[in-house]
Amino acid sequence: MRALRILVIVAVILGGLFVVADRVAVGFAEDEVAQKLKSSEGLTATPDVSINGFPFLTQVAGGELDDVEVGISDYEATTGNSDESIRIADLTAHMRGVKFSGDYSSATAASATGTATISYDELLKAAKSEPTRILPGVTAQVTGLSDGGNGKIKVNIKVSALGSATTYPVLSTVTVDDDIVKVHADNLPNLVVRAAEGQVRSITDFQQKIDGLPGGIKLDKVEAASDGVEISVKGSNVQLAG
Repeated sequence: MRALRILVIVAVILGGLFVVADRVAVGFAEDEVAQKLKSSEGLTATPDVSINGFPFLTQVAGGELDDVEVGISDYEATTGNSDESIRIADLTAHMRGVKFSGDYSSATAASATGTATISYDELLKAAKSEPTRILPGVTAQVTGLSDGGNGKIKVNIKVSALGSATTYPVLSTVTVDDDIVKVHADNLPNLVVRAAEGQVRSITDFQQKIDGLPGGIKLDKVEAASDGVEISVKGSNVQLAG
């Protein structure tokens, strides 16, 4: 009985040491991945990296991690225009089936899903916020974007004529197609505005290309929310580092 008790105590101690070693190792690996991402993506702040699953060391021995979560704040994505970028307030991605090279210099995820948020003020940069002529003596411009409820964006259109101005709230649908976020007015109020529908839609309807996301992930779905546009992202064979 004494020998058995000793064996149990030793097993518990060794198990505890393994858990400690495992957690130390995963913490070190998370820091290394975060630094590699910061460097490879040119980030101003270090991203949050969480390597999920236990034990970590056996995953490393097998050459593949089950699930890696990455969180990046204030990511500057490209827009197709080399002189412009768009800021993504929060970008979170779950990488699954992450395989890495023998020297740990590169890692690729079999699949990735996540979310991203673009504020309305940031998306407003894609709209025509300067007065634009729609009829002789009449101009229109987008003055603001906000949550319109039920997944819609409320686009405020200011129409100026004869020294006076009226602002029309227009509910719009937001979609994504081939990494392009598109905003399309559901309807245009006022007969004066409808008389120049083509010109007004050149203001109310606008789009913003968003590419250059980390690891090559792509836009999938989009929906208006309280603080901005929420986007689902996904990808396959996503390069996490290297």
